[in-house]
Amino acid sequence: MAGGKGRLIIVCGLPGSGKTPLALELAAEPGAVRYSPDDWMDALGINLWDEDKRDGIEQLQWQAAQQVLALGGTAIIEWGTWARSERDRLRLGARALGAAAELIHLEAPLEVLLERTRKRGRENPPITLDMLEKSSRSFEVPNAEELALYDPPAKVRSS
Repeated sequence: MAGGKGRLIIVCGLPGSGKTPLALELAAEPGAVRYSPDDWMDALGINLWDEDKRDGIEQLQWQAAQQVLALGGTAIIEWGTWARSERDRLRLGARALGAAAELIHLEAPLEVLLERTRKRGRENPPITLDMLEKSSRSFEVPNAEELALYDPPAKVRSS
């Protein structure tokens, strides 16, 4: 991670959309660091539903990610980033550091999301179909106008 232009990759989507497998694949690249609040919360024994702790961890992760970007590395944000305002804040923060910003939106049918979250068994209480339906109504899907604000992928991906 010598100095130079860094790259922010925001991986957004609902629970079970495939953010973690993709982010892990991206983080295998040299100079890439993945930021997932769920991992930190699990490691600290914090319930994944504790929104105050999640917000604090995301703030710490963003501070660390900005350091990676300033050093020319790749910071992969795997927070879900449901709101456009959150994605805009990250994009503008990266650009202020001279870094590129990429947005990857993942989606799947609600039944698939439910099956994936049940299979991983990470949330307590478990995610229900009703919760996913409510979440999908709250999620601001990136439109063409928003996607045009981001840089194209640095390399072609299989996912």
